[in-house]
Amino acid sequence: MIYAEKLSSLSPRRRRAILARSTDDLTGTRETTLAILERLKADPEKELLREYGHLKENLSLADFRVGQGELEEARSATDPAVLSALRAAMANIESFHRAQLGRPLEMTEVAPGILAGRVTRPLERVGVYVPGGRAAYPSSALMNIVPARVAGCGHIAAATPPGPGLRARGEILAACALAGATEIYKLGGAWAVGALAFGLGGLPRVDKIVGPGSSWVTAAKMAVFGQVDIDQPAGPSEGFIIADGTAQAAHLAWDFMSQLEHDPQASAVLVSTCPALASEVAALVRAEAPRLDRAGIVGQSLSNAAILEARDLGEAFDFANEYAPEHLQLAIAEALSHLGLVRNAGSVFLGPWSPIPAGDYASGPNHVLPTGGSARAFSGLSADSFLKKISFQQLSFQAMSGLAPTVSVLARAEGLPAHARSLEVRLGGGAED
Repeated sequence: MIYAEKLSSLSPRRRRAILARSTDDLTGTRETTLAILERLKADPEKELLREYGHLKENLSLADFRVGQGELEEARSATDPAVLSALRAAMANIESFHRAQLGRPLEMTEVAPGILAGRVTRPLERVGVYVPGGRAAYPSSALMNIVPARVAGCGHIAAATPPGPGLRARGEILAACALAGATEIYKLGGAWAVGALAFGLGGLPRVDKIVGPGSSWVTAAKMAVFGQVDIDQPAGPSEGFIIADGTAQAAHLAWDFMSQLEHDPQASAVLVSTCPALASEVAALVRAEAPRLDRAGIVGQSLSNAAILEARDLGEAFDFANEYAPEHLQLAIAEALSHLGLVRNAGSVFLGPWSPIPAGDYASGPNHVLPTGGSARAFSGLSADSFLKKISFQQLSFQAMSGLAPTVSVLARAEGLPAHARSLEVRLGGGAED
């Protein structure tokens, strides 16, 4: 059960528990995941047949790639209303991410005769994991594939888990194709991550792997990090709401429960400057949660939730910044004017008509966001996530001559005399070692 609590009166233990929330514990999966990846790297065909051979007779590596016929069948079987909604959401997602693209060439004269800058290049090959087992999210295909396509990645390989008959979820395949995946593979968990990282048959290894998944996917992504780049470790979903007396209790109650229905480890926090509102929301949650379709999940995730009363907005924002939430909803008057108080958050939702679920699906900004407090240092997925910056410099003879004494002194101080000579010989000699 959940009741309103005073933020200022929380015991240190209760405060720590709220801030810690639930996170994926990888200790039980790390060793097994590493073993899977080692077997996959050594003999991919043997390992994949061992794991998936029961799903289809006479299985071969070629069967894991989704063919055009299977894609067409998936599109035909997907509810037209779902396809229409995916297209509408994708239009907003693409518009938002395309606006992030900056200048492909940045250049400045850092000193007379020294021209320096950066050129932007997209990653050539990226892999996208799309959950498709117990939790199947076509929207995740859009959020991960569209920014990569907008950034200019030429090769986007999607992977999603198969079921009986080695068949993947039709709506997932349709969403991957719609978003712009260049190829799709029916692979799940650590096997999908390993195939993307190491290469598989006709699938070349990728440069970066993105996309949410189970603890097995997270453990595998962290294991291959360094061989390839990854987006970030993804944990359970979380929402944090700051509300004042202008907010509607019914709105907040459903916003609150929408976060908790993700999975048993999800978390939600509401901090209100209006005690009566906080109590009313708590009462609505107690009444409605048992009636939800996912009441069992919400019943468990409520242990990671809290409804708190704050003395003022200053106290509420201080706690929000300490929490560093994945989603931060500001259900307050003049919400935009308070954006400057936000230091740590994955994505911010401003005002009464901007509930978090709007961003989960269709408003445009990405829903792949830092969790577990990592918003203190990490940003959400964006077009930038699929770009790299290459610096360059061009020196005139005069500029190089002017730098030579500085370089010579520093190079010799660090015991690297050849570095010094590299400039000195261009000046017709220079000091001997």
